[in-house]
Amino acid sequence: MPLVEITYAPHISEPVLRALASVLPHLVSEAVECPEEPYDGDLRPGDVSLRFRPLGPLDRGGLDLVIEVRSKWFESRAANRQQRTDLMYESISAATGLRDIGVYLSLPVAAWSQGD
Repeated sequence: MPLVEITYAPHISEPVLRALASVLPHLVSEAVECPEEPYDGDLRPGDVSLRFRPLGPLDRGGLDLVIEVRSKWFESRAANRQQRTDLMYESISAATGLRDIGVYLSLPVAAWSQGD
């Protein structure tokens, strides 16, 4: 299950954020798909967790939108992580019209449990 944190500048409009929230679970799922965790196109509750956070007055970074994706490490996923990140960047930029964005993919060794 990818965990996704979206940090956005105050001038990013709510309609853009809503559009991002709508497409991001699918885009992230496609980008991190691997043989160990295949993506069948049918997202269910708990498959992707999105957390939106506006930039605070003390935050620094310079980008309008930063998307941090954390997904469990698998060798097959890690082998081409730069291509996966580039795919997410291009897909997110196309979906939002924004270019001043950054995408960060982290693949920690992790475990996940979830209730029904």
